[in-house]
Amino acid sequence: MRNERQPDFLADVRRLIVRDPLAEFLGAADKGQFEYRYDDAVRLAGHSCPTVASAYMLTCHALAALYPGSIPERGGVQVSFRDAIDSGVTGVIAGVVTLLTGAAHEGGFKGLAARFVRRNLLDFATEQPLAVRFSRLDNGAVADAQVDLASIPADPAMPELMARSLHPGCDPEIRARFAELWQERVRKVLVEFADDPKVYRIQHHPG
Repeated sequence: MRNERQPDFLADVRRLIVRDPLAEFLGAADKGQFEYRYDDAVRLAGHSCPTVASAYMLTCHALAALYPGSIPERGGVQVSFRDAIDSGVTGVIAGVVTLLTGAAHEGGFKGLAARFVRRNLLDFATEQPLAVRFSRLDNGAVADAQVDLASIPADPAMPELMARSLHPGCDPEIRARFAELWQERVRKVLVEFADDPKVYRIQHHPG
């Protein structure tokens, strides 16, 4: 039984349903269908922040563009990043992308009789127009994607509150206020601005 206390707005964040042929083959889920929620990404990363939030929502948008009107296939998409894996927050974003798409780096699942292969579906430091490229393996369709959080600035009080919160002797009320403002920005990324094309830029190229 899960009993974590989480922000109320998580109930308003859209969920992602995917079909995983490997899960279906091995009997892990009926028809291979999984429903992912943002808190799955939070558990993976161990925290909730604008980076994790925007990576989750960007992947939802990219998969919706690649599979219009149908359920995305987990394991059926190759993903590449313009930046190196150790550049900025690229590695954090890649972890969320792997969770939702199944695309893995060289250490991923090798497959069964050349089927269900997941390794080498994730690449870094590639030449491409936007930050992340999602490519369907079956028909070659591509969704170039990028996030711009400039229109969702942090509360002006955040820098001071963060500095004070990091101090071992900080007042619990200060830390609580910091966490509240931090998650308010996450809420905006996931709910208020979830469909804002200025925040989530998607360029779809049919196969």
